[in-house]
Amino acid sequence: MEYKQIRTKKIYEQVADSLIEMIKNGDLSPGDKLESVETLARNFDVGRSAIREALSGLRSMGLLEMKQGEGTYVKEFEASKFTLPVPSAFLMNIKDVKELYQVRKMLEVGTAGLAAEHHDDEDLEAIHSALQAMKKADKEELAEKADHDFHMAIVKATHNDMLTYLMGSVSEIMAETIRDTRRVLLYTEEKAHDLFSEHEKIYNAIKNNNSDLAEKAMYTHLAAVEMLLFQHLEK
Repeated sequence: MEYKQIRTKKIYEQVADSLIEMIKNGDLSPGDKLESVETLARNFDVGRSAIREALSGLRSMGLLEMKQGEGTYVKEFEASKFTLPVPSAFLMNIKDVKELYQVRKMLEVGTAGLAAEHHDDEDLEAIHSALQAMKKADKEELAEKADHDFHMAIVKATHNDMLTYLMGSVSEIMAETIRDTRRVLLYTEEKAHDLFSEHEKIYNAIKNNNSDLAEKAMYTHLAAVEMLLFQHLEK
């Protein structure tokens, strides 16, 4: 039996959830102007920094817009936005996301190189299976899972217990940012083909026992998705 780790939500995440609920139930409608940061902070009984981070996250999601000199307004939106979980990376502050990608590059680039050197046939099959699942997925949730499985299969292929432990410690938040990045790529940048191609290059390098090329392909992939995610977060 697999248990999911419980993560305590930060204050600004709770504020964002509350504002989203107000939009969903009609208390806030497209075109409505939000109260000032000071008023929201007083009404939610939280600090102004928590309000600013929540508003920043919701702007990144495309639910709010800032009008210079006027304030923050609810944007026109598609109802389908609310069928998906709130993207956690959009509710993390930019410093946290940047640090996460620094960790991913430090760990996963070397991981790809080790996997190229130490994988066996079973490992290669697991990586390839995840890659094919990503390609054939008819629902984005399945593609997101396959993407995460692909990266974790590479970790397992190193046969390094310490590295597996370290990657496991960031596995959940990594899965969330993979989900968020795919949605940015698929829905705002339309780069699904490029995303699959990047993973395929990593797989081929590992398959061919080319550790240098595997590391280069992994770094190129992580740097590309990091850049696209930050372009969206900083809008």
